[in-house]
Amino acid sequence: MTTPFVTAPTLTGIAHGFFGRRGGVSTGDLASLNCGLGSNDDPALIAENRRRVAEAALPGAALAGLYQVHGNRCVIVDEGADLSQRPEADALATRTPGILLGILTADCVPVLFADTQAGVVGAAHAGWKGAIAGITDATLDAMESLGASRSAIAAAIGPCIGRASYEVDEAFVARFVADEPANERFFAAGKPGHAMFDIAAYVAARLAAAGVTRIAIGGQDTYAEEADYFSYRRACHRNENSYGRQISVIGLS
Repeated sequence: MTTPFVTAPTLTGIAHGFFGRRGGVSTGDLASLNCGLGSNDDPALIAENRRRVAEAALPGAALAGLYQVHGNRCVIVDEGADLSQRPEADALATRTPGILLGILTADCVPVLFADTQAGVVGAAHAGWKGAIAGITDATLDAMESLGASRSAIAAAIGPCIGRASYEVDEAFVARFVADEPANERFFAAGKPGHAMFDIAAYVAARLAAAGVTRIAIGGQDTYAEEADYFSYRRACHRNENSYGRQISVIGLS
């Protein structure tokens, strides 16, 4: 069985992929391509799913991952890194070929980065906490430390919860508007006392403000597209015992 994934036009020529829930071996609520090491899935099934991802995106590559904590720390990975370890961070950057940077999401925003001229790539997990704390800015800084040029970095925003599915309360809106009044534009009217948040557009605006000029937004809604993507919020609304995580990867060949 093939393991499907989507790519971004801004990252043409770089091995990368935004994977969903199809093409794996997990079962039940976690069917089928669950790559989340923190889920209550059989570790052997998770390992097989992650192997399939690496083989589909960059055959022979080693997959690097994180223990994601919704913060703003980016870890640099090189040939000396112990990839069996998962440091607490929410982004990765490398200039070493043969390493796939992997980010897990289940509604949060996966962001992949590449400076093809310098040969530097990055990947970030941007939940709302990490996004407002500057996880994408931290990734750009780390890539620059490896020789990338901000003006040459392209970015792609992958499948995440869509505005039509992301209801938040007034206190949530106030937090973002207090950080930057212009953030009000990312919220649409919802039911009384609530609003609908376009987190993909917010992350894209952060990238643009940081100097990234080439940004692609996939537009998939992980909450609404149940057959194709895992969703933490959907699992909570259904009182499911666990939820799967999809993976987004990028690497240098």
